[in-house]
Amino acid sequence: MFGTGDEPREPYKSYHKWFEGEQNARLRRKAEEAEQAFRRTGITFNVYGREEANERLIPFDIVPHVLSNREWQKLSEGIEQRVRALNAFLHDIYHRQEILKAGRIPAHMISNNEAYLPKMIGVEPPGSIYTHIVGTDIVRTGEDEFFVLEDNARTPSGVSYMLENRETMFEMFPELFIQNRVCPVSTYPKRLRRSLAACAPPACDGKPVIAVLTPGIHNSAYFEHAFLADEMGAELVEGHDLRVVNGRVAMRTTQGYTPVDVLYRRVDDAFLDPLNFNPDSMLGVPGILDVYRAGGITIANAPGTGISDDKAIYSYMPDIVEFYTGEKAKLPNVPTWRCSEPDSLAYVLDNLSELVVKEVHGSGGYGMLVGPAASRKEIADFRAKLKAKPDGYIAQPTLALSTVPIFTNKGLAPRHVDLRPFVLVSPNGIDITPGGLTRVALKKGSLVVNSSQGGGTKDTWVLES
Repeated sequence: MFGTGDEPREPYKSYHKWFEGEQNARLRRKAEEAEQAFRRTGITFNVYGREEANERLIPFDIVPHVLSNREWQKLSEGIEQRVRALNAFLHDIYHRQEILKAGRIPAHMISNNEAYLPKMIGVEPPGSIYTHIVGTDIVRTGEDEFFVLEDNARTPSGVSYMLENRETMFEMFPELFIQNRVCPVSTYPKRLRRSLAACAPPACDGKPVIAVLTPGIHNSAYFEHAFLADEMGAELVEGHDLRVVNGRVAMRTTQGYTPVDVLYRRVDDAFLDPLNFNPDSMLGVPGILDVYRAGGITIANAPGTGISDDKAIYSYMPDIVEFYTGEKAKLPNVPTWRCSEPDSLAYVLDNLSELVVKEVHGSGGYGMLVGPAASRKEIADFRAKLKAKPDGYIAQPTLALSTVPIFTNKGLAPRHVDLRPFVLVSPNGIDITPGGLTRVALKKGSLVVNSSQGGGTKDTWVLES
């Protein structure tokens, strides 16, 4: 909220003036009401491996994360450039592989990557779009310094929390939205449906039928799957609701089986089709990949998109952006050491206590080491893991992340955050919802913001002017 001095930064001035006139007791009551509202709505997040917390309420902070319109324009231009490059990269590596021939990325980084699906080679998705829904994680280190922390091009989660956070803020503090011109986010489900419908496959001969494929109630993001299907007016289906009928993927209804045109899948590649991938999967649809390759259904996001967003490929994103757009990346990467390279590995092993180390295919804050906060044993354990499988890890410096305030019993207190804006891609263009999900580390000094690691969320405001 504050820059280097005592005055609030420009985007926060109006909010800060309002906050100064509020009583802490009223704000505490509002925070409690917000928690009750989340509990009534059932906004939960499943935490794997913790029996006592199968369904956890995500902590919500009542102080918004505010961005000026100028800051948002800078971010959205960089994100759009990046998403265009991601889709061009995916088309290239499943077709001509020009970027490999040009030597910009080592071929083994693709061929040895478990997220690369040879069965997608030569497949032309509708509109040449591979990743239809993208979540780009961004951190800030200075007044005008933003870095992309990672790209989520497979099944990015969190948009339901973005929507519920805004609705809750509306209910708790309607006066704030009269005093501040905040860009709306509530149209996201309608825009998602419109964007998916625009990606209908050649076999679609009318209004596209859209469905959301979920692994089921035990998935960590099941709430979001059900929420999005409901908000879009689409069917929420599981694998056993679908089968291949007459060359189409069809869902079971009270009138029989009805073809699905666009499937927003929230099931990982390996479990999507037991005939083509993991034969033991009970979550997917036997034969769906064959229907997809024949143009009978659009799968969003396309199988094989994971090759574009693992943490090893991430380190090449500046090259990828330049190769496909002819421009320098507008949003920089965090400097990254690839532990598969001997010199980098040696550096990382010598400086573990100062670095953040992540699994190449990790997510949700699992399988990572935050060196400055780690114990000697944790560092020793990670050293052994790195030596045993160096190509499974990358490392990054511990950035001096900026903070935003949260509301505590003692008033405002600074905490580290990141921001995940959500991007929709269709043949009609790239649509970025102004704002996104702000994740906040609730522990003082912590750099880990993931909900699965105890982080919370807050509303994100992009001011219209």
